Amino acid sequence: MTNPTLPGRLGTPSMEIKDDPRADPRMVAAMVPIELHVAPPPPPVSSESSMEAILEHLLEAEQGFGQLGPALSGETPPPPGVSSYAEVITGIDGNDMTLFIHKPDVAGPVPCVVHTHGGGMVILKAADPGYQTWRDHLAATGLIVVGVEFRNGGGDLGPHPFPAGLNDCVSATRWAFANAEALGASKVLISGESGGGNLAIAVALKAQQDGWIGEIAGVYAQCPYISNAYNEPPAELPSLVENDQYLIGADVMAVFARAYDPDRANATNPLAWPYHADVSDLAGLPPHVISVNQLDPLRDEGLAYYVKLAAAGVSAVSRTVNGTCHAGDCLFFDAIPDVVQATLRDIKGFADSL
Repeated sequence: MTNPTLPGRLGTPSMEIKDDPRADPRMVAAMVPIELHVAPPPPPVSSESSMEAILEHLLEAEQGFGQLGPALSGETPPPPGVSSYAEVITGIDGNDMTLFIHKPDVAGPVPCVVHTHGGGMVILKAADPGYQTWRDHLAATGLIVVGVEFRNGGGDLGPHPFPAGLNDCVSATRWAFANAEALGASKVLISGESGGGNLAIAVALKAQQDGWIGEIAGVYAQCPYISNAYNEPPAELPSLVENDQYLIGADVMAVFARAYDPDRANATNPLAWPYHADVSDLAGLPPHVISVNQLDPLRDEGLAYYVKLAAAGVSAVSRTVNGTCHAGDCLFFDAIPDVVQATLRDIKGFADSL
């Protein structure tokens, strides 16, 4: 039954993002050529499928998701005054890992942002063109940006389930702090979107547990994928129903979650799924910004985490980017450049404030 007084699919179960009156029409117009304006087809696997089938699907899904960056930012020229290079370091697990370092042509020292990319911790790469574009534009605001090529739970860089990716992001963050002088960095913060938002938050939780939280000046998490509540969305996270199948769906998120933690041993471990952290786990963390997208299934888990941060006495700000789908303010460079630039400016302002 429909109830038009409720938003999205809470009121109209068949609602598509193209018909949602809250959606930015410029974003919707950019979605049409690549058929993102309607619900994606259901995945050929579920979270109960064999791991072999799930991993095979992730390899295919990675190809499609990897094309979003070029398709949505291909008309945006690279910003001037930014140089980049790669550095290979040894992670805490003894593995070689690549960091992509982007530097602005400004007098230092300036803040350094360790960037953890999206992909549900199981697909995509820091080397992908879309993430290179994001890091270049973030660096152009006057920040050093270190992109982390962490091990994934699936895709070309998998299968390496939890905690491999988290350990790599820990390694990169600690490396940036230890090499701050050589980098020209005044401080180190960590930022990421979607699965990268999970990893940014989890790195801070891990640092708190292990006694090196003083190395992290702040956390800026965008549209964080942190609840692991995708098979049976709970009432306290209505956006999982309200915005389901707007770019992403709970069915796909549940498959990703299984690949990240195949035996489900970490289903409520805050280092894997920070939504499950107790308020007491958060006391003493550095300042956070939790930025969410209005039309994102993951919106409410990010807001719930913000509430816990505030209850723990952490300096925390929540921010909702209206009219946008999941990570819309990271993806749609060509269609909504003002929205994208507003988020880039906010990360820069947050970094400067720490």
